[in-house]
Amino acid sequence: MNKKMMNAMGSALKLTVLAALISGCTMMPKYQQPVSPVAAAWPAGTAYPAQGAQGRPAADVAWRDYFADERLKKLIALALANNRDLRVAALNIDKARAQYRIERAALLPSVAAGASQNAQRTADKLSVGGQGGVSRQYGVNLGVAAWEVDLFGRVRSLSEVALQTYLGTEEARASVQIALVAEVANAYLTLMADQERLALARQTLSSQQRSLELSESRVKAGAAAGLDLYQARTTVETARADAAAYTAQVAQGQNALSLLAGAAVPADLLPPAGLAGVTALTEVAAGLPSDLLYRRPDVLAAERTLQASNANIGAARAAFFPRITLTGQAGTASNSLSNLFESGSGAWSFAPSISLPIFNGGANRANLEVAKVSRDIGVAQYEKTIQVAFREVADALAQRGTVDERLNAQQQLVQASDKSYRIYEARYKNGADTFQNALIAQRALYAAQQGLISVRLAEQTSRVTLYKVLGGGWQASDAATVGKQG
Repeated sequence: MNKKMMNAMGSALKLTVLAALISGCTMMPKYQQPVSPVAAAWPAGTAYPAQGAQGRPAADVAWRDYFADERLKKLIALALANNRDLRVAALNIDKARAQYRIERAALLPSVAAGASQNAQRTADKLSVGGQGGVSRQYGVNLGVAAWEVDLFGRVRSLSEVALQTYLGTEEARASVQIALVAEVANAYLTLMADQERLALARQTLSSQQRSLELSESRVKAGAAAGLDLYQARTTVETARADAAAYTAQVAQGQNALSLLAGAAVPADLLPPAGLAGVTALTEVAAGLPSDLLYRRPDVLAAERTLQASNANIGAARAAFFPRITLTGQAGTASNSLSNLFESGSGAWSFAPSISLPIFNGGANRANLEVAKVSRDIGVAQYEKTIQVAFREVADALAQRGTVDERLNAQQQLVQASDKSYRIYEARYKNGADTFQNALIAQRALYAAQQGLISVRLAEQTSRVTLYKVLGGGWQASDAATVGKQG
């Protein structure tokens, strides 16, 4: 490559670097985080636990440390590797990252090298002297494609929009993982409760069948009325229907776990029946609402969306000002391939252009108004996200603050109902009372036992829910394995 060509290329690159240096300003308004629209402290009262409760912040407790059940841990890991919603969220991050790279690349000039050959034959009748021929031209060049000098920050603002969108997708993915961990845990606990309900229904069915046999023998012996027999049969059929219903519920619970896990759940990962033996989950502290603002991924994602809307205003403002575009190339050209790089073959071109908006029917002004309104919508959505998060935590605290009392009361109710049923059953067998009273007592015991299972489930799920709404269940170390399967 000759010296003239190198000088031309050097001049073009110097102009490009100079343009890049002066294109550093932006017309984005300065971002200000909206004032929190919620109270500075969680609600207090008889429904809420003491604010000084022991425990680590939920966001600092990894889910592997929070859940004690090894089967549940393996099931959560399976879901994190295979759940399709989480996989889509991970792929959205990849997509947003690539989009950000595209916008970021627009800040720098696009340089490309090219080589060309142009061959043309002239007809004899059209050539001078009546003799046509083939002419050839060869060229090699290094060119800068049409590149906008970002004097007013339009391209930079669009790059910031893409960046905040990308960061927002990362937060959205974390939010999906938190929800997935909680859903798997709750589905696991619900399946345990349904299996316990099924076992209770089968046990009750067996007991009622024995009562029916007793009633049949007493009626045949003339020691009881025929009404007792029909009443006993109604309790047997009721228990049979409950057993069938809970059998279906258990199957549906297993299907729900398979859907969340994104794959068939191995038999050794299915939970055992009974919530009474569940190991207590780690206690977590609520902290202050300000912690929630900075640690819940859905709140952070809403703020990223707001920041993207704010940056978009800069791009809309820059549209009112001139746009300068640079296009240039430098290279060598010759009609002979052997002389392509000889002295005198250098060629270059430099074509700057400027576009100044004069009249476009108010489109630029309307675009700016749209950008400002979108920013205001983003503020409202961000505030609403904080309010929803505050309410979710407050509700979870209210549940945690009252569930222990509910559990104790339900346990006492079961004990009292059991004693009442045993007394009435013994009186009926001894002929001192009617079967109707024994039947009423048995139904009350059955309802109390079912209620105890429900309250035990509520106690366990309240812990999971509080862990979830406080931002627990997300660890960055899991990101490398999520969405990479299949």
